[in-house]
Amino acid sequence: MNVRYFAAARAAAGVDEERYELADGDTLASLLEAILAVERPEPPAGTPPLARLLSRSSFLLNEVAVRDHAAVLKAADVVDVLPPFAGG
Repeated sequence: MNVRYFAAARAAAGVDEERYELADGDTLASLLEAILAVERPEPPAGTPPLARLLSRSSFLLNEVAVRDHAAVLKAADVVDVLPPFAGG
């Protein structure tokens, strides 16, 4: 499954996109646990840690908003991580 990071989440993750090998039937919650289990360098100055960003982020599952962390994922899914945005 592919995870794509945007804005501050991209800066905190240190990558634009990464792949996870989860089993069919795993949930968004288990994906978030897997993301947080990856050892990463410190984010750039002024960027919150990835864990804090994930707790406030919105998620798209195959381009559709998903709020339920119990949502079941499939190996071919794409999850987008959208941190809170400010501005006009």
